[in-house]
Amino acid sequence: MSVLALILVLSSAVLHATWNWLAKRAAGGIPFVWLFSALSATIYLPIVIITLLTLHPLIGNTEIVFMLGSSMLHLGYFFLLNRGYQVGDLSLVYPLSRGTGPVLAVVGAVALFGERPSSLAVVGIALVTSGVFILTGDLKALRRNGTAPAVIYGLLTGLVIAVYTLWDKLVVAGLLIPPLVLIWFSTVVRTLALIPYVLRHRSTVASLWRSYPKEALGIAVLDTLSYILFLAALTFSPVSYLSPARQISILLGAFLGVRLLAESDARRRFIAAGVMLIGLVALTLG
Repeated sequence: MSVLALILVLSSAVLHATWNWLAKRAAGGIPFVWLFSALSATIYLPIVIITLLTLHPLIGNTEIVFMLGSSMLHLGYFFLLNRGYQVGDLSLVYPLSRGTGPVLAVVGAVALFGERPSSLAVVGIALVTSGVFILTGDLKALRRNGTAPAVIYGLLTGLVIAVYTLWDKLVVAGLLIPPLVLIWFSTVVRTLALIPYVLRHRSTVASLWRSYPKEALGIAVLDTLSYILFLAALTFSPVSYLSPARQISILLGAFLGVRLLAESDARRRFIAAGVMLIGLVALTLG
């Protein structure tokens, strides 16, 4: 992994954990997803226009089909993630989804792209995964604490993360679509697709805007910027290294949940985060 790729991925991780903290604070469901998506599409429009006029990317029928596929995957991701935050802690749902996703993405990268991570990188991936499962606890504890629904949503979110990571790798590295254009297109499609739902819940959207304007604006900016940095790194680096490395955001997510949202079980969650940190070091050295 190059130094530039590492810088891009770590910056992406910090921004990603921050916007997820904002999303947990609002926990507004689909109306809130539409709100920050509409804001993001508007904010980034001028930059997208400049990108298109400068780079002149080739966007034909094939590119549009793949970009639509990415849009649908990201819509599913936001739905599952927000449902998870409505029923569970940030320090549980976020690490679980972010930890499951890269492991599945690595398996997919090996199977589909022929990538071959080194032995040390595989050890790092295994440690990151182990940390995730330390975090969730045993099955009896999940049932006793009523956290099973949150774990299910976290796992489903991780599955979608793996699929869209591989899909978007193909779009930006194979079809040469600029990352910003792909993300903005996905945001616009998501915004338009949710309009019928939002029209039936206009009062909810208005209430969320009055209550959480800073959170909505923060996510609108940070979500897109975070993924731009990650996709930029994907254009010249393997998925099997970058996807797990981005999961350093798990450390920050656990910290934000325990310290700023006063979530429980801090000791075990920080131990799990420490295991993941060791895994990240091994992955980077690999």
